[in-house]
Amino acid sequence: MARGSTRPTSRDVAQAVGVSQAAVSLVLGDKWRGRVSESTAERIRQAAQELGYRPNLAARNLRLGHTRTILLVVPALTSEFFGGVYTGAATVAAEHGFGVVLYPSPEGIGPAKNPFHSARAALDGIIASSMAADALTALRDAPLPLVMLDSDPHATPGAATVNLDIPDGMRQTADHLLALGHRHFLHLAADIPSWTFTTRAHELATSLTAAPGTTLRTTRAPLTIEGARTATEAALTTPGPRPTALVCDDDKLAIGAYKAARRLGLRIPDDLSVTGLDDLTLATAVDPELTTVHLDAELFGRRGMQALLALLDDHTPDQTDIPVHLVVRGSTAPPR
Repeated sequence: MARGSTRPTSRDVAQAVGVSQAAVSLVLGDKWRGRVSESTAERIRQAAQELGYRPNLAARNLRLGHTRTILLVVPALTSEFFGGVYTGAATVAAEHGFGVVLYPSPEGIGPAKNPFHSARAALDGIIASSMAADALTALRDAPLPLVMLDSDPHATPGAATVNLDIPDGMRQTADHLLALGHRHFLHLAADIPSWTFTTRAHELATSLTAAPGTTLRTTRAPLTIEGARTATEAALTTPGPRPTALVCDDDKLAIGAYKAARRLGLRIPDDLSVTGLDDLTLATAVDPELTTVHLDAELFGRRGMQALLALLDDHTPDQTDIPVHLVVRGSTAPPR
């Protein structure tokens, strides 16, 4: 071993066998056939084992243009849901020897500054979760395997998509409320121009209009508790028949609706049934606990990473929508 070295090098292996470093690299990189004799290859492998030599994978990956690093783009780092997506993706990545770099879009789900130009050489692929349509251009243009989560499969040519079955979640919500006897609905919609929220509005309207005698009003709110409270108060004090059921695009919006109902002296679910979507920790922290659609964020992240690994192996990824289910709790009841 070279004097002062803390770990054996390929030069040490080459000197032990009496061959060039290039021959060592060919054998340990399994590219020796036809270039190095079988007996020499065996001697190199034996010397490497005896010396305890291990290739420098980081350096090798850089030379080959592969760093086994995946970029995960999410709208926010503080979201419980996207924390689950990261956990699922990172777990699968680690099982296959990949690392995950988390990149929060500085403008939420809207257009982000392009992080790919400078980082492109250090990445093997990209997963982007819940990005708005006008944020997709930079992702599509990056010459790397790309998986889009919670995105329109028809608007992302060249990318694989993995989605939760959000439309079915909205249908389950509508069916539950209709079965309870509700006919007058208010949709508290997230004021965000993205495919997932457009899909929620469309599926809710389609499900409710199929039932006779229903009415549906929509009010939009920023995706904050306070914004939801303000929007809900305004909608519930508008002249005309008051809705008996409030369908929220997100659990955070539902919590804002709870605050609005309390300020207006309305009881949940006696005066107003409320539903959410996500099944965050918040859903069981309120009283009554929130009826909401459960989304498995960790499974979502796992499936996204599995799809990207399939692309890296030149395979077709599974793009079947992930099932969701409604969790019925105390915030919904028949209308009075």
